[in-house]
Amino acid sequence: MIRTIAALAGAALLPLAAPAHAQVGGVPQEQHACQRECLESYVERYLQAMSDGEVSDELFARHVRFTENGVEMPLGNEGMWATTVSPEGYRLIVPDVETQQVGALVTVQESATTSAAGAQMEPEPVGLSLRLRIDADGRISEVEQIAARPERALGGGEADPGIFGNTGEMVEAMGQPWEGYLTAIPEGERASRAELVEVANAYFEAIQRNDGQGYYPFTDDCLRYENGIIAAAPEGAPVGSLGPRLGCREQLETSLYDVVTSIRDRRFVAVDRERGIVFSFAFFDHRSINWTWQLGELFKIENDQISRIEAIFIRGPYGMCSGWSTYSQCRSEEIQDVR
Repeated sequence: MIRTIAALAGAALLPLAAPAHAQVGGVPQEQHACQRECLESYVERYLQAMSDGEVSDELFARHVRFTENGVEMPLGNEGMWATTVSPEGYRLIVPDVETQQVGALVTVQESATTSAAGAQMEPEPVGLSLRLRIDADGRISEVEQIAARPERALGGGEADPGIFGNTGEMVEAMGQPWEGYLTAIPEGERASRAELVEVANAYFEAIQRNDGQGYYPFTDDCLRYENGIIAAAPEGAPVGSLGPRLGCREQLETSLYDVVTSIRDRRFVAVDRERGIVFSFAFFDHRSINWTWQLGELFKIENDQISRIEAIFIRGPYGMCSGWSTYSQCRSEEIQDVR
């Protein structure tokens, strides 16, 4: 069907090394005892801390590592930590109880200025693709986020938001996440971690190597959202701001030929086997125009087919890396199952 993942473990990043017990809120726990609700709560705690500008020893490991848009920075007063004023917004969270990581597509409220020394603007929503790793002591040890801010004209005035509009506003306009994300797959029908990753990776393979005759594992009612906008939808589905769209499979069968020259640094960072969701980071290169999309993207998978795709992404410098991979991993199109 598609290439197997016999070497999946070899492509993975090093696993978390930890002592046998952890402390969460002062209560002893067995290693990896943080389950769904526990992991989900870290997203809210992190976003509240970012809004408050408070890096506490209770929530964060002393060695916590932080990147925003692929750039490593000190945690506490750089990037969104300098400008977030409220954690309120959209939430789509993917906990991974096996690796103690959690991925999420969210929005928060940011208050920027019109220039480096300009007037303060009214708060605006910003879209975030987010990953957190929780260590064996129950603290956040890794923070990775992609911030899709509104286009803002220096000195004030109206800025051209481009084809996707202002991402935070578009994502918040979706309202609540699709209820299917919350639906558990019957226990006897759940795919393995490797199988879910393989199906999600088949989407990347189809986009990159598309000739109209590839393997396209989509349901007939598949929907794809990009920065809050419907990018692919079956006939009769709601029409977004871009107008009627082809379906997920139809797009690849009839168009999108040779559009993406490389999809690399494919890091699968959170897998929710109970609900059949895979969260990933990747880079889409367009070599002919020196253009790279840096994105966080998730897939709802059941019976080896993708029914929903949702992504928050930005345009980055051509050839950009994530800040979490080696150079060879950054350039590679192979699977990285991040553990």
